[in-house]
Amino acid sequence: MRTAYKVRAYPTPEQAAVLSRTFGCVRVVWNHTLAWRHARYRGERVTTNFTQASAHLTAMKATDELAWLNEVSSVPLQQAIRHQQVAFSNFFAGRARYPRYKSRTGRQSAEYTRSAFRYRDGRLFLAKMEAPLAFVWSWPDIDPATIDPTTVTVSRDPDGRWYASFAVDVDDPEQAPATGRMVGVDLGITAFAVTSDGEKIANPRHLAKRERNLARYQRRMARKQRGSSNRAKAKAKVARAHRKVRASRADFLHRASARLVRDHDVIEDLAVANMIRNRSLAKAISDCGWGAFRRLLEYKASKHGRHLIVIDRWHPSSKTCSACGHLLATLNLSTRHWTCPDCGTRHDRDVNAAKNILAAGLAVSACGGDVRHSGSSRVRSPAKQEPRPARAGIPVLQGGE
Repeated sequence: MRTAYKVRAYPTPEQAAVLSRTFGCVRVVWNHTLAWRHARYRGERVTTNFTQASAHLTAMKATDELAWLNEVSSVPLQQAIRHQQVAFSNFFAGRARYPRYKSRTGRQSAEYTRSAFRYRDGRLFLAKMEAPLAFVWSWPDIDPATIDPTTVTVSRDPDGRWYASFAVDVDDPEQAPATGRMVGVDLGITAFAVTSDGEKIANPRHLAKRERNLARYQRRMARKQRGSSNRAKAKAKVARAHRKVRASRADFLHRASARLVRDHDVIEDLAVANMIRNRSLAKAISDCGWGAFRRLLEYKASKHGRHLIVIDRWHPSSKTCSACGHLLATLNLSTRHWTCPDCGTRHDRDVNAAKNILAAGLAVSACGGDVRHSGSSRVRSPAKQEPRPARAGIPVLQGGE
């Protein structure tokens, strides 16, 4: 399997200048090629493949206007073309939106393949550089001299921090021992996650806690003159504030997902795609990081031999009684507890939803349905095909069937 190690990098002023030029060239190649692709399709109604885009890069470097592209390593420029081709493939497959232009104010990066770097005894030498790039290794149980990276990606965040990411092919890890436990997980805003066991993981609300400081930094930046050095300093402070929010959120998501994967063999979860389109809750949902949490669960479950079953997002997990299967006609979002009119069971909304997600996941796996249909919304999940809408309970919860 392939893994990556991301470390803090500390380039010298000369190396930073070379990398900054490389970032600028990568950005120009991406934007020019994207505009050329778009104009070519609009004018000639033809698509562009990788070979044609690569030839266009060669033609760009031969012009007097863009001759300075030859001053940096050609590998990051070629990798930018390759990444753009992948982006278009994902777009046409429905897995991503249309590729966008790169901005000089956002995160900058350049990818080097084996022909453009040399890694010996834990020292990294990049093309067009004589001295090794200094970095800090953060894994004490792994000797950096023993890894053999296939690609190296150097990046710089808007707050000025530099990073190097080593992509490494490693042996598949040993499967985690079985625990014999299964759990359903319902994601929310009041509580970040509620399990079918009744456990509630509190929502730390990372952005809300730092919102006042972030707003103060943004007001200070707005008062600075555009293009001035003071505005650049204020903008760096805003970027650092965002980085602290992002880092604390990532730490929380990693810890929560790791614990769920470590303690359970099977995890059932509800699909959360496109939920951020709810304008009333978009900010709160973004602060939770549901999408990132799902991706962490997926790769960690696959890595440790666990099973993640994703239920269709339209499954009525909150409105269905987990005891008898009665389906409510409506259930307001503000209603956190409700009593089943059929069997009289009192439900906590989130715990009840988690129980239904667990049962629906077991039903999906038992009937042989695909647990996750990646990249296509036309495939119907077995959990969505209930023959009796007035009583959409999960069969495994009704009389032990």
